[in-house]
Amino acid sequence: MMLGSPLLAAIPGLRHAFFTCEGGVSEGVYASLNGGLGSSDDRAKVMENRRRMAEQLGVTPETFLNVHQIHSPDAVVATGPWDDGPRPKADAIVTRTEGLAIGVTTADCGPILFVDPSARVVGAAHAGWKGALTGILESTIDAMEKLGADRGGIVAAIGPLIRQSSYEVGPEFIERFLDADAEYARFFLPGEREGHAMFDLAAFIRLRLENAGILMIDDLGIDTYSDERCFSYRRSVHRREPDYGRHVHAIALERE
Repeated sequence: MMLGSPLLAAIPGLRHAFFTCEGGVSEGVYASLNGGLGSSDDRAKVMENRRRMAEQLGVTPETFLNVHQIHSPDAVVATGPWDDGPRPKADAIVTRTEGLAIGVTTADCGPILFVDPSARVVGAAHAGWKGALTGILESTIDAMEKLGADRGGIVAAIGPLIRQSSYEVGPEFIERFLDADAEYARFFLPGEREGHAMFDLAAFIRLRLENAGILMIDDLGIDTYSDERCFSYRRSVHRREPDYGRHVHAIALERE
């Protein structure tokens, strides 16, 4: 039902989970632990799945938070349950509030969980290629520092995401990265099709974290496309499925 980072698991007073697609009540292409509020799955089943995940993290469903993700570089601060109405539009959440689980949803993009154990500040970021390129990781770290964290003491864990062997991209994608920095060529290997390449999202995320001053980084090394325990947008497209499930990956400070 859930995977963990050894680095994060060793930190007292912290709970986290990279949830797999197992252990829920959804059916069909959503089987079974679909946490995506934006999917076309039966909402009652999604809410039951989210209740189960909240329980695993030791929080209530009301304090199990996600944002409305838009592939942006924007991070928000959570101090309690969201107000009634639409969820904030952003791609990362940070908090220093105990008993609050903050999370992101993914189905190939990179989930990154953060903690400064000394300052007791946590963060969760959704980093697809666009968010990673435009600064979502740096925004998350900046927002954590505003709550008292020190980037030199932050531990980050990269969860399941689409890996280079499964991630073929076209020439416009490659050009966008090389226009940003020619050094980014190292994240591409030749693809099977002319003009295409295989992109290493995990290594790119790691570079951005390291350049931002994060010294302790864990990577679970799991490929969402090839690992059937994971939901994968790209795999669903290749299988011509009508929709796909979404993972939730979350982190919470235990109440002292």
